[in-house]
Amino acid sequence: MSGGPDVTERYQVGTMVGRPGARVASPLCVTPAYERPRERLFQHGGDPLSIEELIALVLGTGSRGKSAVEVARSLLQEAGGLVDLSRANPRELAQVRGIGSARAARLVAAFQLGRRALSFPSERAVLREPADVYRHLRPRLQGMTQEVFLVLVLDARNGVVDEIEVARGTLTGVEVHPREVFRPLVRQAAAAAIVAHNHPSGDSQPSPDDIALTRRLQLAGELLGIPILDHIVIGRDDFTSVAEAVGAECEAEEAS
Repeated sequence: MSGGPDVTERYQVGTMVGRPGARVASPLCVTPAYERPRERLFQHGGDPLSIEELIALVLGTGSRGKSAVEVARSLLQEAGGLVDLSRANPRELAQVRGIGSARAARLVAAFQLGRRALSFPSERAVLREPADVYRHLRPRLQGMTQEVFLVLVLDARNGVVDEIEVARGTLTGVEVHPREVFRPLVRQAAAAAIVAHNHPSGDSQPSPDDIALTRRLQLAGELLGIPILDHIVIGRDDFTSVAEAVGAECEAEEAS
């Protein structure tokens, strides 16, 4: 009958009561309630749950012949571990057997929420130096397979008012226009701003295009009265301040 629920999503292969020897799906509820991840989460919180169980809760249900925990375990093995899974593209995840587009979207959204939660402390972050920007943005940008360009909206004390993604590119580049950077800054009456982007290659050294873009943004900021304090390029395990790098070059040229 069309329109009914797919019982294979909720049952595993077992023996049908009343028909000896017949093989059908048996309910997952044969697992004692106190052993189920959801019940354990409510009773004890998330810390006691394994990675597979936490992923299973995000997935919601299993697939044909597999419980949600088994699907989660297979997914982790196929991805190469939790870190690689957290970086996976939703289209790639959707192609994995037993996942599909809806579960892929839930997984990507869950990992993204985790990154954003880490990047937003309970109190407004104050950025006093380039290392502060790196620590603030690293959880969000580390492991990304595309270049992502962010603008940090700052108040008069360099406190982070907002964090906005203005462009997303490819593995090797991202196209950014000054109007996309300054539109949210003007709207939120920013006192100043810092821009940042990642290099998926892991090398944090700014390219000539990065330096040229920084100069364009700084000139526009001077005209609008919203100074661009710095442009931070984030690599795999380090970062580079474009302002400091350009300043060092200028000092070297003057000295020579």
